[in-house]
Amino acid sequence: MRFGFHVSISGGFGKIVARARERQCETIQIFSRNPRAWKYRPLDKHGVSEFIEDTKKHDIRPVFVHMPYLVNLASNDKSLFERSVSSLAVGLKRCARIDAPFLILHVGSSPDPARGLEQMSRGICQALKKAPNNVMLLLENTAGSGNELGHDFVQLRAIFDNVEHNDRLGFVFDTAHAFAAGYDLRTREAVCKTISEFDGIIGLHRLCLIHLNDSKTGRGSRRDRHWHIAKGKIGRGLAHILQHEGLQHLPFIMETPRNDAKEDRMNMRMAKRLARHL
Repeated sequence: MRFGFHVSISGGFGKIVARARERQCETIQIFSRNPRAWKYRPLDKHGVSEFIEDTKKHDIRPVFVHMPYLVNLASNDKSLFERSVSSLAVGLKRCARIDAPFLILHVGSSPDPARGLEQMSRGICQALKKAPNNVMLLLENTAGSGNELGHDFVQLRAIFDNVEHNDRLGFVFDTAHAFAAGYDLRTREAVCKTISEFDGIIGLHRLCLIHLNDSKTGRGSRRDRHWHIAKGKIGRGLAHILQHEGLQHLPFIMETPRNDAKEDRMNMRMAKRLARHL
């Protein structure tokens, strides 16, 4: 079990590890480019070399990269779909450049779930072919806001089953998203039931990461509102996630609100405390 945070890339790759160490990270998640824009700058060779060297030196692993938010492979807009495929392929290639083994993708949104899920699979297939490397693409469950797909395990499995080279496909389980989508995580029994359901439909061996986030909104709200560890609606139920025997080998990354590093350290202390005690 390794703990970490999503860490800012502001100022370049050479500054990431210092921020990670300030937050006591053992693993990290980053963006490799602006998360709210299509355009991107080429990777700075010196900064990337420094980043790779520093992560190895301080044993910060694995490195997860999150795709920008604009990507929507489920869109029925042909232009947006094609742009999303190209962006995903670029993301996979950039991961290989920075020695990051995992790229995280939010499942897209569509008013037509069947068509949207089929397009997700088709877009993923196209992107993987454009980037024939060893980077694993991880699908993240969603809260189910609006027309979001991927809020239940059956939909996630449907995407997986229709991807030709799905040996490069894995999953991220976000606790806040799952709770907002209706999965109960507040008691040991509820956590065991949810994780057992995930295992039966998708398979725990395909789960590569836990996004450990509390939820500011209630179960089934369909609203994606992350909150501080054990201070939201899931509360100390997160201890049952951390202590579940089927999840002990996984990295846990937090995407909790922050004004400064002090809040991250607060959440890190709480996560480690919950991992040891209820």
